[in-house]
Amino acid sequence: MALIKTLDQIKEIKKSNQIIARLYNDILPKYIKPGISTYEIDKIVEDYIRSQGAIPGCIGVPGPYGAFPAATCISVNEEVVHGVPNGRILKEGDIVSIDTVTVLNGYYGDSAITLPVGNVDEESKKLLEVTEKSRTIGIEMAVAGNRLGDIGHAIQQYVEKNGFNVVRDYAGHGVGLSMHEDPMIPNFGRKGRGIKIENGMVFAIEPMVNIGTYKLNMKDDGWTVVTKDGKRSAHFEHSIAIIDGKAVILSEIE
Repeated sequence: MALIKTLDQIKEIKKSNQIIARLYNDILPKYIKPGISTYEIDKIVEDYIRSQGAIPGCIGVPGPYGAFPAATCISVNEEVVHGVPNGRILKEGDIVSIDTVTVLNGYYGDSAITLPVGNVDEESKKLLEVTEKSRTIGIEMAVAGNRLGDIGHAIQQYVEKNGFNVVRDYAGHGVGLSMHEDPMIPNFGRKGRGIKIENGMVFAIEPMVNIGTYKLNMKDDGWTVVTKDGKRSAHFEHSIAIIDGKAVILSEIE
């Protein structure tokens, strides 16, 4: 099942997403430098979200060992998703993924970006480029009449052609009236499978791409997911809506 949103609801969901778009475009690039801690990044994110009249959607999300304690998920290098901000200091050559959820007037925005910390090696540069491009390719397949499997298939084919692997255990999802809605949208799959895409659907499309194996482990905090082989991972996410048969990116800067 997928929730069909009205155009008025989509406008409100877009407002929530635009907060994240401005955060990623105008705010964070000034701070993502060697020497900053993931805790400091989290406070910058939280302060900005609250300054816009919204609240961070990640705070208090239930988990196996208690609620998520921070405003955003920050994952460094081999950390794939759901990294808990702490005292870890970013170093020259790291890559850092920031996954942010906003709630504005009851409507949810959701977007993720992976940024280089200073100068990064060529393999990491390629990882970022391929992951971001795979998100674009997935979004291009999100048109009315296609099926959800077409999105995952296109992402997987592009990523694997470039020598990387897509994560299997986490996926995109519906979003807007809550953080995670049906349907799930895997970043792999077969053409022509899954529900048919219709106008009014709102999705978060979010490829997570690993340099090495797609297999994962969980850290002892019960939140932070890491690659099983310790190699790097990148994550890019946009919230989109299907309007007049095509995907409109809600979390892209206007």
